[in-house]
Amino acid sequence: MISLHVTWPEAGKPAVDAVSRNGEKSCRLIKNKEKTMKANVTYWLDETAARFPDKTAYADENKEITFSKLRAQSRAIACELTARGLFKKPVAVFLEKGVDVLVSFMGAAYSCNFYSPIDVDMPGSRVNKILEVLEPAVVITTGALREVFSAYDYKGDFLLLEDVVTEDAAAAEPAREAALEAARKRGIDTDLLYVLFTSGSTGVPKGVTINHRAVIDYIDWVTETFAITEKDSFGNQAPFYFDNSILDIYSTLKTGATTYIIPKTLFAQPVPLLEYLKEKKINTIFWVPSALIVVAKLKAFKNVDLSDTLRRVLFCGEVMPNKQLNVWRKFLPDVQYANLYGPTEITDACTYYIVDREFSDEEPLPIGFPMPNTDILVLNEKNEPVTGEEPGELCVRGTSLSMGYYKNPEKTREAFVQNPLNQAVPELIYRTGDVVKYNERGEIIYLSRKDFQIKHMGHRIELGEIETAVSSLPEISLNCCLYDEKRQKIVLFIEEELDKAYINEKISHLVPEYMLPNKVVRVEKMPMNANGKIDRVKLKEYIK
Repeated sequence: MISLHVTWPEAGKPAVDAVSRNGEKSCRLIKNKEKTMKANVTYWLDETAARFPDKTAYADENKEITFSKLRAQSRAIACELTARGLFKKPVAVFLEKGVDVLVSFMGAAYSCNFYSPIDVDMPGSRVNKILEVLEPAVVITTGALREVFSAYDYKGDFLLLEDVVTEDAAAAEPAREAALEAARKRGIDTDLLYVLFTSGSTGVPKGVTINHRAVIDYIDWVTETFAITEKDSFGNQAPFYFDNSILDIYSTLKTGATTYIIPKTLFAQPVPLLEYLKEKKINTIFWVPSALIVVAKLKAFKNVDLSDTLRRVLFCGEVMPNKQLNVWRKFLPDVQYANLYGPTEITDACTYYIVDREFSDEEPLPIGFPMPNTDILVLNEKNEPVTGEEPGELCVRGTSLSMGYYKNPEKTREAFVQNPLNQAVPELIYRTGDVVKYNERGEIIYLSRKDFQIKHMGHRIELGEIETAVSSLPEISLNCCLYDEKRQKIVLFIEEELDKAYINEKISHLVPEYMLPNKVVRVEKMPMNANGKIDRVKLKEYIK
């Protein structure tokens, strides 16, 4: 008879299982402690704070925090949340972007609650809609910002940072610490870590729910693939309510790297921005393409040499034109470039392409291949796998999937559906709404949103293909195509003073005649949404 006794290890310690056979015990050490099961991202912080207690974890314009202080301050918040009886409840964080936001996130995670950031510059109507859906059990903020929050439709409790967190936060009294650890032991890896609100087609924001296991799986991949260690430093661009920030935040937590929260104003000043990277010795950035395009467009590399600083340039969130990427590659040829793809609903990214060859300006950059432990299905309109270079909708299955939209079962059922290729057991896939195809190398090529697929002059057209063609023109920095349904015209928006005839002549060898823009509208500055992407809703107002 064989009996198996398993004791789950403390954070950071290898597991030992004891096997009894005929009364004799033998012990086997599980060698790879990195693979020890974790049910909560805060176990990373426990381990990293033990390894690098005095190393800077996060830094903003006004303050920085070491891993040991990050752990102590986060646990002070967590102890207070636990003392209030909160477990698996939504915690809203209403603070200026900075170190305190991350302390609050970790406080929610330690107590096995889940956080949802609300930006202080967010329009009041949007905040109220988020509050209506989220119904937070508590709002973490400051006394000064509480006055601002009083303008919103919220009658619940607050946790004021200055009342709970001190600069030299020490361990809480034993009873509170014990209660906190008891709560954490009750948590499992499919409990929610955060809810991020994205735009909804009805005007009501959708709360994307992500659990601990999804983030652990993603960050394990990131840190292994890009060999992230404690010697690395990130330059954060993404707002904390945007899922691109997950890579910076949690890669730092796991490895002991440092993340610098770059002042937002610098992204409108390319030369000072690059000088900041050089001064802080930032070697890894994960930005939206729009931020990279501005640097390439204004030729900032001629003023600042980053060849001995940057090692990795990662990007995600929208299409990266090869024309601008080629500028980066020209000035920084030894940097590792990687294109990550994925919507918020799949924990930031699900495919990736590490740039390994030259591309002409007019070529599309692949979004590459599925991440490990992620399956990509490209399905046609009959829900069959595409063949050859046939376009289809990209669908995803795996641990990266969101748990669904918070308190929105209808939208959840629309986007998270049974895998049509598996009729044997329940298995959800997420339908991204993105149209892709495979190229001759087996790489996935992004074409457009299904929403951007139009029917014009009897032809099905992906507006993204037109945008890619226009992006190849040397005079063009940013561009966006929309369709004027009323007049049945393709409308191209650009910032430069170029006429339609010139543009259409230059791209006529890249797209067929029926895909050439019918109208060109010049805007002084391309409107951007809060995530740094082109604001297509705003551009629609210019269609007359």
